[in-house]
Amino acid sequence: MKKHTAVFLMLITFFTSSLFAQEEPRGQLVTIGTKIVYHLYVKDTTVNFGSKRSDAISINGTIPAPTLYFTIGDTAEIHVHNMMHMETSIHWHGLILPNEQDGVPYLTTAPIKGHTTHVYKFPIVQTGTYWYHSHTMLQEQSGMYGAIVIKKRLPATMQEHVVLLSDWTNESPAQVERSLHYATDWYAIKKGATQDYWQSVREGKLGTKLLNEWKRMTAMDVSDVFYDNMLINGKLKDSINNLQAGDSIRLRVINGSSSTYFWLQYSGGKIIVVASDGAEVQPVEVDRLIVGVSETYDVIIVRPDTGSYTFLATAEDRTKHTSLVISSHQNSSVQLMPRLKYFEGMKMMNGMMRMNGSMNDMGMGMSLQQMDMNTVMYPEVTDSNKAITTLNYAMLRARSPTTLPDGMYRTLRFELTGNMNRYVWTIDNKTISESDKILIKKGENIRIILYNNSMMRHPMHLHGHFFRVLNGSGDYSPLKTVLDIMPMETDTIEFHASEEYGDWYFHCHILYHMMSGMGRIFRYENTPPNPQLPDERKAQRKVYHDDRRFYLGAQIGIESNGSDGEAMLSNTRWQLQTEWRIGLNNTKGYESETHIGRFIGRNQQLYPYVGFDWRYRKQSVSETNLFNQINSKDERVVTCFGIQYTLPMLLKADVRIDMTGNLRVQLFREDIPLAKRLRLNLMANSDKEYMLGLRYIATKYFSISTHYDSDMGYGAGITITY
Repeated sequence: MKKHTAVFLMLITFFTSSLFAQEEPRGQLVTIGTKIVYHLYVKDTTVNFGSKRSDAISINGTIPAPTLYFTIGDTAEIHVHNMMHMETSIHWHGLILPNEQDGVPYLTTAPIKGHTTHVYKFPIVQTGTYWYHSHTMLQEQSGMYGAIVIKKRLPATMQEHVVLLSDWTNESPAQVERSLHYATDWYAIKKGATQDYWQSVREGKLGTKLLNEWKRMTAMDVSDVFYDNMLINGKLKDSINNLQAGDSIRLRVINGSSSTYFWLQYSGGKIIVVASDGAEVQPVEVDRLIVGVSETYDVIIVRPDTGSYTFLATAEDRTKHTSLVISSHQNSSVQLMPRLKYFEGMKMMNGMMRMNGSMNDMGMGMSLQQMDMNTVMYPEVTDSNKAITTLNYAMLRARSPTTLPDGMYRTLRFELTGNMNRYVWTIDNKTISESDKILIKKGENIRIILYNNSMMRHPMHLHGHFFRVLNGSGDYSPLKTVLDIMPMETDTIEFHASEEYGDWYFHCHILYHMMSGMGRIFRYENTPPNPQLPDERKAQRKVYHDDRRFYLGAQIGIESNGSDGEAMLSNTRWQLQTEWRIGLNNTKGYESETHIGRFIGRNQQLYPYVGFDWRYRKQSVSETNLFNQINSKDERVVTCFGIQYTLPMLLKADVRIDMTGNLRVQLFREDIPLAKRLRLNLMANSDKEYMLGLRYIATKYFSISTHYDSDMGYGAGITITY
């Protein structure tokens, strides 16, 4: 009878797969012995979180995707049906599996082309809380992620609940990514985090603001993107209504966000941490913890009585939150986290930042989240005498020994680097495409020393391996697959090269950091050709393409005295830029300058370029520049060579010489934040040209503007920023 049932279920599975292109599918689960078969259907959809419908990508019609349940010893067989016109992929985050099943397109696994099906098959060799998500472009931000729960072959001792946290933007993720590369402060405006000059005067922090800009830094923030919603299991709020007084519940918390860290708190008492990234740890009792992007934690909470209690997840920037209500009814009061003290954070960073852009930890030797420098920004800490126990990595201790097998040790050192203004994120100032794969041998032990020499946290994730976090616990050092590294921290991890072959990704899991190139690839020596990727060279070019992409930006002024503006096409190192000034007549004149150049240095403060300058103006008076050279701006068609350099106070100095020998020196700065939405632009050069302008930001793309130009005169109108 069992044999006939198994055959019948196999036929059902085959039949439903064959109907893929013929009817609206449903996800289904078929169990055949220890084989667990899932069918996942990826398709375009729309969602409505709040008041606006947005494009999304769903699996089986839901966001998040269905939770996949396994038991250790099972074999997973997952059929992914791509119903979209674009490619997709799925990475099984934290799972130990064969390299070709890892799901990184063009690196380990073939991409899933539109209207095709790909089958993943691998053994389940571990237990714990994990998740899966697209590893193709920005699809993860659009909703393509879900939870994985792998249980022991023992009955559960208490009730469990998956808590999958994520961030949601109504904006196109591609526009978010493009905007970050052009240092938009629209997201800071939306979050109330501009730290403008008017605010600094009101709060008595003008000196702090001036020193911040003297050191070439922009406003302080703990995150980059403004999100419209924070979600829990795809909802604005979740609830558990069947927990009795005194009952315990295990929450399987997954941070499935693209770039948001979450603070976790529970109004009903302590939070007991029992696992991290799927690996069990000895129980740790805390008041709160922060869960990094892509990390998972298993925690236990208790409902102390019949009252209503809230498990609160708050974005690190404290602009949004989501919650799990423990109650027999939906109403529960929530005490939200107070607004950050941004100028206190700016003051702290001023003391840590050198003039060359590198960080100085002042000999504190920070590591393992033990010294959160952002604490100066937390009112609940600085304005209260109440002791708050916050989890850090030094408090984690494995349940059983985690010592690596005997073998040769090799030590690697990685410096996490980046440029906030141009949103370039690197390791040792190199992107993935600029670095070689790191060859490792099966059986050796790899120790990695990581130093974060940037102003942002980085959750570093290693594919296909657990690593030990050297936190002082000796043989019981905890195992993890993701490590959050705070600014100025130095942390050490180590892993055993236990696989037979393959390329394994090691990268920052903030989606927009990874896409800009922050990562490395470990390759096992003597890796055989991957049959899924027959043209390895072509596949590698696809992988490297992510951080080599160019982004279009523009600012177009349309005012009563004419039009001036610029358009840029930029990637990690290169920029093609065209700027123009168009007067209303020949007397006011027309001008266009086009430059192509390369950004030099870790902070990209140096920009040599070559360009072409065309200008016409009908004037009868000959002029000279400050160097007593005849000014050719009435009629100019020249090539030029120049260099730009970012000075203190974020001023740009531009020195160029054209093919006729004329020299021009220019100083300028754009978008000086006078107030939350008011920006000042200024420019002066040795051709005796100058400009002063104001811009009031109405929306991300639209501003009301006015400016005075020495050639074009006074004008007012609008500016379109893209």
